[in-house]
Amino acid sequence: MKRIFVIDWVLLAAAVVLIASGFAMHIAGHGTNHHEWHVWGVLHVVASVLFITMAVWHVKMHWAWYKGWFNKGLGTKSRVTALLSVVFVLTTATGVVLLFVAGGNTDIGLWHYRVGIALTAISLGHTLKRVPILKKSLQ
Repeated sequence: MKRIFVIDWVLLAAAVVLIASGFAMHIAGHGTNHHEWHVWGVLHVVASVLFITMAVWHVKMHWAWYKGWFNKGLGTKSRVTALLSVVFVLTTATGVVLLFVAGGNTDIGLWHYRVGIALTAISLGHTLKRVPILKKSLQ
C-alpha cells in the first residue's frame, strides 16, 4: 500500500477516536465524575497527537495542492478542502491553548468544542467524497 493511503487510514482511525472521545468528554463534563472526564481527556490528547502528526504528513504529501492555493488562489480547487484546512488550524490552536489553561467549562473550551463539531462535519464530507479511493487502496 502506498504511504499516502497508510497515512489516510491512520488519519481516519485517529479521527474516529478523536470525535468519540471529544463527545464523551463533553458528556462526562456534565456529570460529577471528574475521573471519567480525565480518562476521556487523556485519550483525546493522545489521539490528537497522532492525528496532528498524520495530518502534517498528509499536507506534506499534498503540498502541491496547497502551493497552488497559496500562489494562485482557490480557483477550481476544492473549497471544502480549503475550509477543512482553516477549521483544522482553528481547532488545533484552541486545543493547544487548552493544554495551558484550566479548560473545563471555559469560553476557550466551548470554542474548541464548537469548532471541533464543525471540523467533524467538514471532515465527514471530505472523507465521504474519497471513500472510493480509500476502498481501492485496500485492493
